[in-house]
Amino acid sequence: MKEQYDVVIVGSGLGGLVSSIILAKEGYSVCVLEKNNQYGGNLQTFVRDKTIFDTGIHYIGGLSEGQNLYKYFKYLGIMDDLNLKKMDEDAFDIISFEDENAEYPHAQGYENFVTQLAKHFPEEKTAIEKYCEKVQTICDSFPLYNLEWEGKYDSAILALNAKDTIAEFTSNEKLRAILAGSNFLYAGIADKSPFYVHALSVNSYIQSSWRCINGGSQITKQLLKQLKKHGGEFYKYKEVTHFVVEDNKVTSVKMKDGSQVSGTYFISNIEPKTTLKMAGEDNFRKSFYSRIQSLEGVISAFSLYLVFKPKTFKYINHNYYHFKDSSDVWNAHEYDENSWPKAYMASMNASKKEEEWADGMTFITYMKFDDLQPWATTFNTTADENDRGESYDAFKSRKTARFLEEIEIKFPGIKDCIQSIHSSTPLSYRDYIGGHNGNMYGYVKDSNNPMKTFIAPKTKLDNLYLTGQSINMHGVLGVTIGAVVTCSELVGKEYLVTKINDASE
Repeated sequence: MKEQYDVVIVGSGLGGLVSSIILAKEGYSVCVLEKNNQYGGNLQTFVRDKTIFDTGIHYIGGLSEGQNLYKYFKYLGIMDDLNLKKMDEDAFDIISFEDENAEYPHAQGYENFVTQLAKHFPEEKTAIEKYCEKVQTICDSFPLYNLEWEGKYDSAILALNAKDTIAEFTSNEKLRAILAGSNFLYAGIADKSPFYVHALSVNSYIQSSWRCINGGSQITKQLLKQLKKHGGEFYKYKEVTHFVVEDNKVTSVKMKDGSQVSGTYFISNIEPKTTLKMAGEDNFRKSFYSRIQSLEGVISAFSLYLVFKPKTFKYINHNYYHFKDSSDVWNAHEYDENSWPKAYMASMNASKKEEEWADGMTFITYMKFDDLQPWATTFNTTADENDRGESYDAFKSRKTARFLEEIEIKFPGIKDCIQSIHSSTPLSYRDYIGGHNGNMYGYVKDSNNPMKTFIAPKTKLDNLYLTGQSINMHGVLGVTIGAVVTCSELVGKEYLVTKINDASE
């Protein structure tokens, strides 16, 4: 590691890695510092019983030729080397409800989306079409989402509420629940979640939906390969403890191991609340610092990872968003000890292009960080291993047993197929991914106060920039676009968007 770089990037999540490649391609000397054993943040995978599981990336949208994420990945140089499996075109997601034992599809392609759903609601075909038109219209309002550097951005759309907007298309309560059924993608909150977040989240999956064969960490691997190709450097087990600030500029970062690296520019891909603390509260306007620290984090999750006995459970080429009751679609995060879990997402691991039997399956449900308060002061990662104690293990065992009861109702006989069970809690997400209180998707966006959660990539410090899921949008596409926004501050938006478009032609 050198003493000085043009750009020092703290954190190797997707935002940090995309930023590093963009700037390395532009001739900047770049260094990425990662505190953990694995690079990639939410792209991390882990292995249990020889079975690969994803931490956060269970499927990706917009990767067919000419679509938006395809173009971004093509520019980054990774598209052609990804090992992908296309999901079921007639139902990449299935919304299901225990109270009526029914399943409803979300299909790929807008025309097909309407066709498949209208089979269940023939009298609502026009309503479904209007919903689809609205989603596309909203997405068209975001220039970078469509690889345009300027566009007809209308701030009024930020104030549209997702639940209310969906309700405008139909009075059919069941159809409303189905259209909103994958809101786990952004942890939907009835009176807060904006419709633009809903639209940006679902649109790319409707365009095309894919699983990463053998996990999303292949994206990290290809990004690091490209970074190296363009002269960038990256180091793990390098935990940055604070930014050294002089004369309104960051001069260097100090690390836990005592080392120090200087730079001309600094990009933080770590949680903004943490970033501001590390750079020093006094270096920011009091009102800005207070606003960021007061932001509400998105709820966290409890996940089960099931390894199946060989040839016992059939591979399913779609995801499930399953609710105990169709009335729970907007309040599944409001639970108590007795009602938990109200809903969950179920997703398969793809290990090859064509497969009959599944190796494993992941189930994710909401869990509040407060549920883990007795162990909140414990920290445990591969790089820094610690035992949280027997009471924590007992808590996980109790929750696992409860969750499995619900899963067995939806998938009768699944318990008999299980070889081993593994779990993660909000503490796992906090320690490995670095989100405040283990939040899944950054900060809660509120249609009642859209600008409160708006965080510009450029900070008051002349050479400190922010990137990652809390800055723009979460998800693979949202974070990639956010990195482009961050890097545009250094190289210019029009110039960068032109280069991205040229690379994909």
